[in-house]
Amino acid sequence: QLQLVASGGALVQPGGSLRLSCAASGSSLDHYAIGWFRQAPGKEHEGVSCIGSSGASTNHANSVKGRFTISRDNAKNTVYLQMNSLKPEDTAVYYCAAGSGSSFLRIKYDYWGQGTQVTVSS
Repeated sequence: QLQLVASGGALVQPGGSLRLSCAASGSSLDHYAIGWFRQAPGKEHEGVSCIGSSGASTNHANSVKGRFTISRDNAKNTVYLQMNSLKPEDTAVYYCAAGSGSSFLRIKYDYWGQGTQVTVSS
């Protein structure tokens, strides 16, 4: 059974950077697409970034394009989300998920991590 643990969330000032990690155990991530989602208080879940199983294809939401980068290291069974030029509106709980296809649709993902809090504030 695949298990995901998201980590790396923190309090950071506007303009700062963070790198989130999504570490897998129980199974290899090799065959899974990975998505990062976020949910801010009072808002809907939002797809942020996703990456195919090989890492060759990535996609980012318009709200984070040019600031966030998703990558994966299958040897380490880990996917990363590098977040630069952070804004207060990036404040949310960030979740990683594994599924069969790279997508921003939550229904495409079968396994979810527990979430990590990112707070962007001065």
